[in-house]
Amino acid sequence: MDLVLLPDAATEAERAAVDAAVGSPGHERRDLLLPAFHAVMDAVGWISRGALSYVCDRLHVPPAEAYGVATFYALFSVTPRAPRTAHVCDDVGCAAFGGEDLCAALEERLGPPGSGEEVTWTRSPCLGLCERAPAVFLQRASPSAEDEGNPEATRALASSPHDDAPGGDHAQIAPATADTVLRALDGEDVDGPDPVVSTPQAGGPDLELLSRVGVVDPGDLDSYRAAGGYAGLRRALAVGSARVVDEITVASLTGRGGAAFPTGTKWAAVAGSPEPEKYLVCNADESEPGTFKDRVLMEADPFALVEAMTVAGIAVGARTGYLYVRGEYPAAERAILRAVAEARRHGYLGDDVMGSGRAFDLEVRRGAGAYICGEETALMNSLEGRRGEPRAKPPFPTVAGLFGKPTVINNVETLVNVLRIVAEGGPAFASIGSGRSTGTKLFCLSGVVARPGVYEVPMGTTLRELLELAGGVPPDLRAILLGGAAGSFVTPDQLDVPLTLEGTREIGATLGSGVVLCFDSTTDFAAVLRRIAGFFRDESCGQCVPCRVGTVRQEEALARIVRGREIGGRTIELQLLRDVDRVMTDASICGLGQTAASAVRSALALGLIGGS
Repeated sequence: MDLVLLPDAATEAERAAVDAAVGSPGHERRDLLLPAFHAVMDAVGWISRGALSYVCDRLHVPPAEAYGVATFYALFSVTPRAPRTAHVCDDVGCAAFGGEDLCAALEERLGPPGSGEEVTWTRSPCLGLCERAPAVFLQRASPSAEDEGNPEATRALASSPHDDAPGGDHAQIAPATADTVLRALDGEDVDGPDPVVSTPQAGGPDLELLSRVGVVDPGDLDSYRAAGGYAGLRRALAVGSARVVDEITVASLTGRGGAAFPTGTKWAAVAGSPEPEKYLVCNADESEPGTFKDRVLMEADPFALVEAMTVAGIAVGARTGYLYVRGEYPAAERAILRAVAEARRHGYLGDDVMGSGRAFDLEVRRGAGAYICGEETALMNSLEGRRGEPRAKPPFPTVAGLFGKPTVINNVETLVNVLRIVAEGGPAFASIGSGRSTGTKLFCLSGVVARPGVYEVPMGTTLRELLELAGGVPPDLRAILLGGAAGSFVTPDQLDVPLTLEGTREIGATLGSGVVLCFDSTTDFAAVLRRIAGFFRDESCGQCVPCRVGTVRQEEALARIVRGREIGGRTIELQLLRDVDRVMTDASICGLGQTAASAVRSALALGLIGGS
């Protein structure tokens, strides 16, 4: 390919960062665009024209296409930005629980969002720390200004797909105060939230997915093996791939990311494909507002995910797996990278897994702040170094997925369930729950609950019973957002609904990603709905008109309602919301547009907005 590059030159620091991230590719490697851009961001805090041109030269990607990718993601900046940035969550899980107060305090001390030269702050959608609101994610470019001309310093800190720690100096603070954020921006070390604190059931005897949280050292392979780790992979290799796929099918395991598609169906399709090259992808880009279960699993039990991916990869015939971890999850990324390195060092990954003659290895890729990349085809585009826009289906990923090859995509919770199924058998797993709702499920409780956190319960547990585990039904409970921003509101008279796919469907709701966000009578639901609408407006990829325009019109109508400046009166505005809902739901390409009005629709039906 003949490339016309930009005339701007990269600095030594930028070149060193890119070289460390991409190695020595001799042909087009568009799939390394995200690692390369992350390396530059980690080194100097923004992507200059010179850095962009150098990346394009190294990877043989046209600058216009690379620029389109760089500008797609919220965590990348192609304009100068302070090298130390605090992303402050003002989403539904944090706004009413200290998030707005924190934004006001930071604006008073640092100025408006994005205004500082050395340190700054900005508002952010949900950061996956809802149980410890308010939450902050810190991006801190590693080398100081004095180090910018020192390529060795930059090279040592640059990100690489195979390093055992992410580049930069990223961190999470939750709960955050203005003082802790300012100290962290000045370079003070920050201890991220303890995942054990986020799991009130930790150590409980009846747990499955959370059984090792607080029991094993997440950085110690021996600790994991002492708790039964790698017994599942050993059994999977012994019984063979076909038997493993059969057990997953019999278990009736459904996807835990929200779509609830039968996992066995995906696996069987890819395993039965005659195509010799196949892929496994773990969707760890957990961005649904109110969701934080996958983060806890990755931080507290990373070897379980690595083992489960190895079982899945070998079962479907994939030699390579990709773990796409959310960019705002630095602690989870560090834990996973350490686990992958240890597993590879001890022969649990590589060309001869556990001496079986079977090959499987993992690459960890960091997302860059795009909710839409939680959609499976958008995630594949992102992994390939393209804008994270959903693909038209068919063909489905099981036929033409990553790099055009048959691909299995599952989220973290779904995959970790595989270890139990392999160990106990599909029928034992299917005996819990009923119908398509089998096994145990993780739920993320936050808002006005006494003990927020991740809870594990058998499918079929009622919403009331789940709330009792978290300290009881909150006093003055007004509504619960079930399933996340793409979910629906339910009311206190629906607390006895069984938490199954079928049970929630009967009341017009969904399990979604397991969000249970509780609100009391002090809540301004019009403001909450406006924030949800603003979230979808910002996160729409803009590819299709119904979503691109509909999310904007929805937010505008809710903004007018919040300000009391309705056009034609409240009744007309509410009818406009219903009309926009129908168009987005029926005509959008992917699930983002199809569910962008779900919460608003349910709130209108329940009368949570006055005059509805």
